[in-house]
Amino acid sequence: MKEISLMAEDQYQRQQQRNAEDVKELWDLLDAVKDPEVPVLSLWDLGILRDIQRDGDRITVTITPTYSGCPAMDNISTDVAQLLNDNGYADVTVKTSLSPAWSSEWMSAEGRKNLRAYGIAPPEDAELDADGLTPDAHAACPHCGSRNTRRVSEFGSTACKALFQCDDCSEPFDYFKKI
Repeated sequence: MKEISLMAEDQYQRQQQRNAEDVKELWDLLDAVKDPEVPVLSLWDLGILRDIQRDGDRITVTITPTYSGCPAMDNISTDVAQLLNDNGYADVTVKTSLSPAWSSEWMSAEGRKNLRAYGIAPPEDAELDADGLTPDAHAACPHCGSRNTRRVSEFGSTACKALFQCDDCSEPFDYFKKI
């Protein structure tokens, strides 16, 4: 009998990569490293922790920024190396890969849930037209759930977010852009 997968193939492959016996402990340790701009997201949940390779005692961690000029990448690299060093891994290299470019599709379901609870609308919470995020897009308010919202600015607290305001509860909120 053939099994039917309930997740996308790329998500399945990523989960298999994470569960590989030689690196599983490292992936689990790195769940403690949070995005400095959105501290409710682990690097895994944000989707920027792309790969971990182990060659004897040498560990190579690959991360991908949400956009190529992301100022948090230096802090993230330092945090990854420090956490692994603190756990007995002395030979750690953190490399940044721009290809393939990060996609909001790489965010985990748990990460999207945590964003919403933190007051940031995750990527799927906006109704977009064929051109993408337009001034009349309506992101669901993470505070009250209303779609009676409006975009205030193309950029929110960081370049990967847009600033919205809810016309029902009057709260401003960031919307994590769909890329």
